[in-house]
Amino acid sequence: MGKIGDGLDQAAQHVLTRKPPQSTKARIRFLMTKNQNRTRAVAQLLGVSQRTVERYLKGDRKTPPRPVNAKIDAEVRRLWQPQVRRRAEQRAAAAGGVIVETRARFGFSSAAGSTDDPRMRRITQPLPPTHAQELFDAHHAGASERDLERIVAAGLQQSYFQEGGTRAGDLDEVELTDVDYIEFDVRG
Repeated sequence: MGKIGDGLDQAAQHVLTRKPPQSTKARIRFLMTKNQNRTRAVAQLLGVSQRTVERYLKGDRKTPPRPVNAKIDAEVRRLWQPQVRRRAEQRAAAAGGVIVETRARFGFSSAAGSTDDPRMRRITQPLPPTHAQELFDAHHAGASERDLERIVAAGLQQSYFQEGGTRAGDLDEVELTDVDYIEFDVRG
């Protein structure tokens, strides 16, 4: 996944009502329930052998290598309490409570004579509710990183560059590239 997708996943972490499993055995057991108890599916997901998954389940192997542990952690967090996350995302999108902070290269097309050359900007701005909902929907549908960038750019065009329609009316399309970092805050 890309920076935007990862940022959206991390933003929803504070809304969880219960902590995800902590031990390796419990986390693997949770992943097994989400993958119809198929060790092969979990093994492919984590990039390990079926036998390794079985060892984690039995408790024979308690500490996975760092890269595997990171994959286990990321998958558990991604799958933990999806309904709670969705409700929080919907509340935040409806209330305008999705704030994006990014440092990226922004360029735009506008009327002749303006300075529309792309440049690095650091922006912290709430996304308009329609763009926030579109962003969440696209992320859950598996949209590409480029598609997510376009949605964020359109939202920032409206809220930051055009200030909700009060200025820069001739601004056609903002383009977001070279994302240095991007973080989202979901407040619902």
